[in-house]
Amino acid sequence: MNGADAVATTTNTKTTEPPVDEAAALSTAACLFRSLGDPMRLAIIRHLMLGPHRVVDLTRHLDGPAQSSVSAALACLRDCGLAESRPEGRASLWSLSTQPELLELLASAEKLLAATGDQVALCAVYGTGTSS
Repeated sequence: MNGADAVATTTNTKTTEPPVDEAAALSTAACLFRSLGDPMRLAIIRHLMLGPHRVVDLTRHLDGPAQSSVSAALACLRDCGLAESRPEGRASLWSLSTQPELLELLASAEKLLAATGDQVALCAVYGTGTSS
């Protein structure tokens, strides 16, 4: 088979991809953004970007929430595929399971906030009612 025959063969072959269920894809994306929509979970993610932490250390760094609240937030992040833990002695050491992708997403969010002048804070549905 010469080069021209190979091109003709590959151009005649059609690959069909299954149709994308757009509603399901958007619903999944909304779930991801809701998982990041809690200030405590975002604070935990910021700490985990610095390296693995135990729950007790995160609780101390966050200065306020109960250890059970931090554990619940970590469980949510784990269930969403964003964090993972491994045993270390009697404790669990938590880390991000998708650090490069999550860092890229959060950097893009910071750029978007800068571009909009943090106007989302004034949103009647999701905002705080004040601009920072």
